[in-house]
Amino acid sequence: MYFKRISIMTCSILLFVFSNLSAKVILPKIIGHNMVLQRLKTLPVWGTATPGEKVTVVFGAQRKETVASDSGRWEVKLNPMEASDLPREMIISGTNTITLKNILVGEVWLCSGQSNMEYAMRKNSKIQATVKGKKPAEDDLATASNPNIRIFLVKRKFMSPDSTHSGWDVASGTALRDFSAVGYFYAKELYQKLHIPIGMISSAVPGSRIEPWIEATKLDISPKLKNGKVLEPLSNDNGDPGKFYTTMIHPLIPFSIRGFLWYQGESNCFLNENIRYAYKFKTLIESWRSDWGNPEMPFYFVQIAPYKYSTSKDVRPHTPENLPEMWEAQSLALRLPNTGMITITDLVDSLVDIHPGYKWEVGRRLSLVALNHVYGFKDLICSGPTFKQLKIKNDKIEITFSNTGSGLTSRDGKSPDLFTIAGSDGKFVNANAEISGDKIIVSSPAVKKPVAVRFAWNEAAQSNFINQEGLPAVPFRSDNPWIKIFE
Repeated sequence: MYFKRISIMTCSILLFVFSNLSAKVILPKIIGHNMVLQRLKTLPVWGTATPGEKVTVVFGAQRKETVASDSGRWEVKLNPMEASDLPREMIISGTNTITLKNILVGEVWLCSGQSNMEYAMRKNSKIQATVKGKKPAEDDLATASNPNIRIFLVKRKFMSPDSTHSGWDVASGTALRDFSAVGYFYAKELYQKLHIPIGMISSAVPGSRIEPWIEATKLDISPKLKNGKVLEPLSNDNGDPGKFYTTMIHPLIPFSIRGFLWYQGESNCFLNENIRYAYKFKTLIESWRSDWGNPEMPFYFVQIAPYKYSTSKDVRPHTPENLPEMWEAQSLALRLPNTGMITITDLVDSLVDIHPGYKWEVGRRLSLVALNHVYGFKDLICSGPTFKQLKIKNDKIEITFSNTGSGLTSRDGKSPDLFTIAGSDGKFVNANAEISGDKIIVSSPAVKKPVAVRFAWNEAAQSNFINQEGLPAVPFRSDNPWIKIFE
């Protein structure tokens, strides 16, 4: 009887505790102290509470009220605000009151992908100490102290709401050690141009394929090509669809952001993917944009670096052209609105290191795209020479490029290298290349009637061909079989 009374008392206490917990206003992990709110956009603030509970959110001069739904979810939307580096408080109250401190208003970006995006500042700092000729002026891990750059590192096992409202940090000291080097240097470059608060959210997992970052149901499609053919369902490729989307992307929705940065593809390249990856990438971009309610939200990405896939010991044999085919698949995403790509063929010191250094330069190049496309710096060149069209003139091919910047040139003062041409037999041979204004003229005595040209079409390709701004030319092949059927 005694134990029965103890059991009843224990249950009563637990019921009291849980009922009081459920009565509290609870916030998602992404909403907390030190956060940056996206300027000039409607700002959702949401959480859970007791069904029917009145919730009030106060920030600056704004006061918004709502009532929790039958499921306990509530949401208010703050009106768009101008950027501000004045730290302010946000007060959320229901049966309890939460005061979030040190909040700024500026630009917020989400960066995601696999290990090269996850690549932490502590690793980057070690590289800076060993690389000569390309290192930045200082070791930012030791010197970073800008209180207007804030970071949020998504950790898969720690995204559940808690009472600390922690997660956002100033980009300095211990917090910066584990944060994405690409993300930090991107933010640093934006701040130097915009002089407003920058918030970076990093959600990346080493070794991850693209499938885990896409909501599983979105992969249950069979893409139709323009030639009428239909691909097998993308879900047939498995790859743990939705695994990281569910735990590392969905908890961020609908936190207001400006756009996305993406650095991934190596794991899918090991599978020798090409057109299938292009459709998965398209699915990811469109589905994330849909999640945030903006079909044209900026999405900028990194074309993965040269690497000796063909020499790796893998269950699948690889050829030197598997990586160029992945480059081609990635670049097809540029056919979607408000997308941008950077090329990093020149940022590799070792072709057997899948994690090349110079992450500060990767971040800088991504920032050039955003500054040009989003922030109005139209005079900034944000890409290397990009294939536009060709004309066949007798035994030569005349190639026209976009993104020529201040002019075409080479890194070493020699003729542009790594061009090949082929005749109707499809056999590509090395070609001589000459710069002629904003064009390249290629030819070979071995090909009298050329019909196709390729540039840097090899996994080890590190060409000297650049524009005057120092940005490397984008690898391409004029005989791209996918460009006319991808949709």
